[in-house]
Amino acid sequence: MIDFKKIEISDKPWVDELLAFSDFKGAEYCFTNLFIWDEVYHSKIARYKDFLLLTSGSGEETKYLYPAGKGDIREAIEFLEADAAERGVPFTLIGITAETKPVIEELMPGVFKFDAVRNSFDYIYESEKLITLSGKKLQPKRNHLNNFLKLDGWSYEDITKENLNECIEYTNAWCKINGCGENLSLMWECCAVNKALAHFFELGLKGGLIRLDGKIIAYTVGEAINSDTVIVHIEKAEADIRGSYQAINNQFIQRLAAGYQYVNREDDAGDEGLRKAKESYYPAFMLEKFYASKI
Repeated sequence: MIDFKKIEISDKPWVDELLAFSDFKGAEYCFTNLFIWDEVYHSKIARYKDFLLLTSGSGEETKYLYPAGKGDIREAIEFLEADAAERGVPFTLIGITAETKPVIEELMPGVFKFDAVRNSFDYIYESEKLITLSGKKLQPKRNHLNNFLKLDGWSYEDITKENLNECIEYTNAWCKINGCGENLSLMWECCAVNKALAHFFELGLKGGLIRLDGKIIAYTVGEAINSDTVIVHIEKAEADIRGSYQAINNQFIQRLAAGYQYVNREDDAGDEGLRKAKESYYPAFMLEKFYASKI
């Protein structure tokens, strides 16, 4: 069996190196996401030659991430398949996209069936569109943003060592107000966010916050995920302050996405409210995700 290990912050250099070989846009192919969500998804990693291997779940729910790296991808997949057989669990590959699906079909014809997982589709936007909010479709967003920008007493700051603890305090207050204790998914999210903030600088993250009359009313965190795309991991704001979400998104993307073509705002996890919010920004495309299971 493959000697999968717990994901530790010290793994970041070699994991980043292997992820860079594939240059994938998917949220699964980002060390930060693997690291901060590992306890929720019971994820573990291993290295096989120049491939990153990842397993999540347990028992019948065990899943393997499509390998990232370089080399013989069929060999890497078969290596994972052998591990599943030794563990006596079904072999299921996740994180497969419209780009990698035909690779599997060509190398291993007739072996797998593919099922789309809509709740895992990533929303990919053009950076320029998020910065300018140009066009008739985004007029409502511009209106909200302009309304906020007219307020007196607002300011934007990069997240630094001096204000990071304020973001942590804001997150915990937000979690309490929104009932994380009674909502398991919100509790998991809060734990992942706090883990990201606790390792903010080690993870190489970038962030920004907005104050209104000196008080934080929004903040966000992201990073570059590949050669042409940045990813937004966290975005929180005061929903009752008109334009706060549009402002933190716009101000941060202006700074983070300069020189990058796309912004990945991750999936909606099947949450209808989140889905409507992400669709309202009109993504350039959805990064489709598939599960592959043996026929």
